[in-house]
Amino acid sequence: MESPTRNLRHVVLLQFKATITTTEIAAIEEQFGALKDKIEQIQALEWGLNNSPEALNKQFTHCFLLTFASEEDRDAYLPHPAHQAFVALLKPTVEDVLVIDYWAG
Repeated sequence: MESPTRNLRHVVLLQFKATITTTEIAAIEEQFGALKDKIEQIQALEWGLNNSPEALNKQFTHCFLLTFASEEDRDAYLPHPAHQAFVALLKPTVEDVLVIDYWAG
């Protein structure tokens, strides 16, 4: 019997500064989404806005979920020039970032 395929998930939650404009947020959404086409190790990338009625999001509004086949693929993504360029664009706009990686079964 084959073991089920497992995927490494990389979750990024963003809390933007109060001074950021909707135009700046739209540019960040677009640039983050574009990483899928620039970094071959990314198997999948999806994102969305918080819409939980529980009000437990601690002002994090955006969730990006990236899927990798292995820790090596994730580790290649982190220093990748396209990712680093995106991080440089992102840093001045965010109040806080939360990143969690986990193996999904």
